[in-house]
Amino acid sequence: NDVHGAVGLYAKVAALKKDYQAKGADVILVDAGDYIQGEPYVSDSQGKTAIELMNAAGYDVATFGNHEFDYGYANLQTIAKDAKFKMIGNIRYNGKLAFDPTYVVETAGGLKIGFLGLTTPETATKAHPAKIKNVTFMAKDELYAFATQEAADLKANGSDLVIALTHLGVDPESEPNRSTDLYANAKGIDFIIDGHSHTVMTEGENKEPIQSTGTKLENIGVIVIDNATKKIESNELVKVADLKDEDADTKAAADAIIADVDARLGAVFAKSEVELNGKKAPQGNRDSETNLGDLITDALLWYATKDGNLDVADDHIVAITNGGGIRATINAGDITMKDINTVLPFGNTVAVVYITGDKLLEALEAATQATPEALGGFPQVAGINFSLFTGAAYDKQDETYPDGSTYYGPKTIKRVTINSINGKPFSAKDTYAVVTNDFCAAGGDVYYAFASSPKIVDTGTPMDEAVVEYIKTKLNGVVGKEYAEPQGRINIATYNDVPSNVWYTKAVDYVTEKKFMNGSGASFNPTDNTSRAMLVTVLYRLAGSPEVEGKVSETFKDCVDGSYYANAVLWASQKGIVNGYGDSFKPNNSVTRQEMAKILYGYDKVMEKAGDDFSVQLTYTDLSTIADWALEGVNYCTAAGYMSGSNNQFNPNGSAVRAMTAQVLMNMTVEKEAA
Repeated sequence: NDVHGAVGLYAKVAALKKDYQAKGADVILVDAGDYIQGEPYVSDSQGKTAIELMNAAGYDVATFGNHEFDYGYANLQTIAKDAKFKMIGNIRYNGKLAFDPTYVVETAGGLKIGFLGLTTPETATKAHPAKIKNVTFMAKDELYAFATQEAADLKANGSDLVIALTHLGVDPESEPNRSTDLYANAKGIDFIIDGHSHTVMTEGENKEPIQSTGTKLENIGVIVIDNATKKIESNELVKVADLKDEDADTKAAADAIIADVDARLGAVFAKSEVELNGKKAPQGNRDSETNLGDLITDALLWYATKDGNLDVADDHIVAITNGGGIRATINAGDITMKDINTVLPFGNTVAVVYITGDKLLEALEAATQATPEALGGFPQVAGINFSLFTGAAYDKQDETYPDGSTYYGPKTIKRVTINSINGKPFSAKDTYAVVTNDFCAAGGDVYYAFASSPKIVDTGTPMDEAVVEYIKTKLNGVVGKEYAEPQGRINIATYNDVPSNVWYTKAVDYVTEKKFMNGSGASFNPTDNTSRAMLVTVLYRLAGSPEVEGKVSETFKDCVDGSYYANAVLWASQKGIVNGYGDSFKPNNSVTRQEMAKILYGYDKVMEKAGDDFSVQLTYTDLSTIADWALEGVNYCTAAGYMSGSNNQFNPNGSAVRAMTAQVLMNMTVEKEAA
């Protein structure tokens, strides 16, 4: 799965197939999608060469990945005619299945295996919308029901096993359309050969029979089926780097394709003094600003403005491209056209959309909805300086964007603030020209806001050519030290009131990532007092939010059923971690430092973390002001490293503010996780 143009390794695949056959095995060679796009060796021919090499290697069955649609549905139909293997999938064109969704292979040993091809519904937004017009993809319940019915039909017609070739992946962003979701909700599938997320695995997280080989032929997946029992005997991954043999005919075909592309695209036209980051994540193009993203958007902005023909003033022109469209790193040294093609393999053209500032905000909010998790739509920008506060939850619409999108637009703008446009104040009412690629301009990925533009101009110039011209002309053939680092156009922080260099910064980031504590929108309110309700709630989350019985209002008259703290208060009181005041809990009362120490000690005793020997010689100068009922807790929390004083004072009656609570939670858990 996800070969993405690693054509030089097909000879090893073919050799391994022949080796198994020579040892007496019946061999079926299959692919789970994304084989026609990636390296220039396949993308330059829009997939034609990939089909040629898969024919040479002896493939039997393949399904479609989302990248099989990068060059359009018509192109896929054309190259499919050249395939000597069966191409199967559940895609529809004009409402009807465009290809057979299943295929049965009967081996010489008498085994009948039914294959089912399933493609991710994310293709609707990951492929160019204009190039897949009238093509639709199944999602969620429809996907599960379709797979169940097709598996049942295969079994009813004599298939001994049903193997799903799925291009669904296991990334969280793909839920509920992942291969794991499919296995949990569909019936009759014996094994899943998966792609899309580039995962290397021989089973799912919960032991599901799902295998995936990574990407670029890092591995070959092998499944062994016993002819007699008609059951799967084993499955494994074979590292391609460990294989020595190559099939001569397949190697010759691959070498000819490689030589042709290298001859046409291999000439050096520039050099780079720095490495240009083409990673996905972390700290890559799908979750952060990168120096390569800066270079590409600078090139787009320069290309679209160099002749001065746009409808708005220069200070209202910006550039945005989706980070998922940046596919490779450019190493320091010589740069060839092949390098640029590898980075930008889709053939996208430079386009300009005219939108109001509020639509620009919508686009940026939608494009950063998953950050700090990776998302292909993450924006690389030029002419824009914006801040992103990841602690604020993405406020998504109730329905997805139209036209089969799997993404939800923002209901409100909570995470993104545009600080300036070309150094000047941003206005939500002004009209801006956004230079982008034709994929995003058509509403691809998360950029549905662009498709609402009253005027979209496609220059017809491929992005890679614009980048080459920028490097040649504007940079005089040298990508210099000015691109050594990202240029600070995107400022990512957890909250707008948590500076990047204070004592509690790391702790606030940590508890937010772990979902122990939440902010209020883009603010954390670090100096606010921690209430009794807040403290028991974070401890309840730390304990895994166990089930509780009863209503909190029946135990404490001042607590509200269904509130954020309801279950936590019940749990903490039932466990004896926190006592009430008769029939009141006083949930909004602030917690003092000595009260926190007592509660933390009570929590660790309930969780059986507190040992017998925790005593430490307390040297706080205000030791005499610590209440007797709190002294044991203060002693414990000091010895455990949860809490410490300041200037050798514990300040027992001081307020436990939210920043301190975050630090304490991190102190309680980081060492445990490391262990």
